[in-house]
This record gives sequence, C-alpha cells and structure tokens, in this order.
Amino acid sequence: MKTNVAVFFGGRSVEHEISVISALQAINAFDTNKYSIIPIYISKQGRWYTGANLLDLKNYRDLNKLVAEADEVFMRPEYGDYNLYKAHTGLFAKKNPVVAELHVAIPVLHGTNGEDGIFEGLLETIGIPFAGCNTLSSANGMDKITMKMILRSEGIPVVDYVWFTDNEWNSGKEAIIARVEEKLGYPVIVKPANLGSSVGIGTAANRNELIEKINNAEKFSQRIIVEHMIEQLQEINCSVLGDADDHQSSVLEEPIKSGKFLSYEDKYMGGTKTNQGMQSSDKRIPAELPADLTEKIRHMAGETFRVLSCHGVSRIDVMVDRKDNSVYVNEINTIPGSLSFYLWEATGISFAQLMDKLVALALKRKRATDRKTFTYDQNIFALGGGVKGAKGAKGTKH
Repeated sequence: MKTNVAVFFGGRSVEHEISVISALQAINAFDTNKYSIIPIYISKQGRWYTGANLLDLKNYRDLNKLVAEADEVFMRPEYGDYNLYKAHTGLFAKKNPVVAELHVAIPVLHGTNGEDGIFEGLLETIGIPFAGCNTLSSANGMDKITMKMILRSEGIPVVDYVWFTDNEWNSGKEAIIARVEEKLGYPVIVKPANLGSSVGIGTAANRNELIEKINNAEKFSQRIIVEHMIEQLQEINCSVLGDADDHQSSVLEEPIKSGKFLSYEDKYMGGTKTNQGMQSSDKRIPAELPADLTEKIRHMAGETFRVLSCHGVSRIDVMVDRKDNSVYVNEINTIPGSLSFYLWEATGISFAQLMDKLVALALKRKRATDRKTFTYDQNIFALGGGVKGAKGAKGTKH
C-alpha cells in the first residue's frame, strides 16, 4: 500500500511563488512506487485546491485559470480526521465527499502564514503526522528577534542588534535612532523581523538611509530589527536534517551575492534563465574554507537546530567576519528554498532519499507524540468537581 503524502504550498505570503517552485521540485523527487502525492495549493487568498493541473509550473502564469480548473478542498480542524474534503458539491449531495485520505503532510510554505507556526498549529490540531518544525520552533525560527534572543542565551553568537515595533517607530523615531547610533553605529542592516528571501531588507550608512530603510521594512512587518553590519562579510549556509536529538549537518555553500547582501534576485533569479528556485542561484559548493572553520560552522548549525528544537530539514545561514574569522548565526530557514536538496545531494543524500527521510521523521514524531498524556480519563464534573466553584462565581461579573 502506498503512503498518501499531501504537499502543501503557495500560501498568503510574499514568498508565494518561491513556495510553488520548491514544492514542485519536492513532488517530482518522490518515489511514486512508494508514495501517492496529493498536491494542495493554497492561493494568495487562502483557499485550498488540488488537481493534476497544479503539477505544471507553466499553469501558474494565469492563477485565475489555475484555480478554476482545480478542485477546491478543505480539512476539518478535528483531531484524527485526516481526510481531504471537496469544498463544493452537487445540489442534492448530503455531505462533502472525501477527495483523499492523507497519511502524512509536508508543508513547503515559505514565509508568513506558513513557515511561522500558523499552519503548523493547524496540523497539530488535526493530529496528522507532518514533517518539519512544530508550532513553537517554527514561530521562534521565523522571528529574527526571538531567534537571536534564544541563541544568545544559549551561547551561540549573533551580531549586536536593536529591535522595536512599527508603533514604537512611528511614535518615537528620534529615540530609536539614538539607540541604534549609540549601540551599533553605522553601517547597519535593517530587516522585517519575520520575513525571508531578503524581502524588505536594506543597508544604511547614515541617519537618512536608516530612516528610509526602516520606513520600507515596516511595510512588511510589525516588528523590525536593526543589526550591526559586518563589512568584511562572507556568507555561508549549512543545512541540517533530522530532529533536535538526532541530526546531521550538510556540506557548506557560499552564495554569490551581487551587492552588500543576498537579494531576492540573487537567491531566485540568478544562475539560470529558468528561475527554478534556490538551487539555480550562484554559489560555491562546497564552500572554500579551512577545515577547522568548516567544522565549526557545521557544529554551530547543528546547535542552532537543536536549541530551537527543530525538525525535518532546515538551513542555517551564518556570517563570517573575514577580519578575524569570527562566526555569527544570521538566521534559520525552517522550510528552506528548494528544501536545500542541492546541499544534501552534495553530501551524498539524493533528493528522493531526502523526501524518504522527511516522511520517516514525520511518522517517528507522531509515534513519540502519541506516547504522551494530554487528557485524563476521569471526568471531574461527573464526580462533582468544580460545581461549587462555578456557583460561587455567580454575581462576580461587573
């Protein structure tokens, strides 16, 4: 019997298109002798669709036609119901028919509303086995501020930073500018706290540029982070596969950037004319680094994965200050572009084997979760518990 694997992609995110590319790459990598793949595309409006037409990237040039020719579907937020239901039925149908029974879910959703714990929370509510970080680790990994707080508390180096909300910025610009200049100086790099793919990021070498870049970043996020900028910067990426207790690090890559930092165009529109995801961007694999520095970065990537309680496949991006070879964790991508398959191929794990491992990890975590206790069989209400307190609560409302 084949395992029915649902691959979720798209979503309400500025990284919507990148998610589509990554997901179709993953779908094509599955061994169809072992798996039946159910593509589930989430539109920019948040509606779910499935159908064979979703498997051809060319069809995404006309999104209205794409969804019109697909079947709209949904899952019930009911624990233990792993069915995918058709949203629209005939006039006389009594209930929504089942499109497929799902065994495992693999989210390939980049950015907000998908990589930040929101979608993972839905999957945990339903209880379906799924690959990738859970709600907590997704949320902590996605938010650059929270992530840096956790890593720093565990002794994992990150660059100095200042963070604030959009409301704080709009009501107290001068105070925030003073904090940045006193703690960090120039140059700095400004980022929305919870976006990936370099969306909304900019550098600032003076006060006017700082104001300009913060004004741009707050269009994308309620939380903004300003970081010390390493001028002699070498960016290195490492993927980690497994779970917090048992994981391995990949070979390293050095992305080739066109400016001071890796832009959206560097990541997704370089390398080839086909624009086929992260693996098409310019990079050196393996990165040309001394052996001791390579092992230090691989260890640091694994520690980042462990400390954040990650699961599945992630990519940790680090920064090397070539002035003294100091290494700092920049960010973690809990659902990396192209699932970092090119790093695992260079490590000796094929894309098909990577997908096998993700399915196995999903089932392993589900078995571990099911061994935990979440409810008690006893009903305290049947034993009279809580009744007195409920009566005593009357009349306390004002």
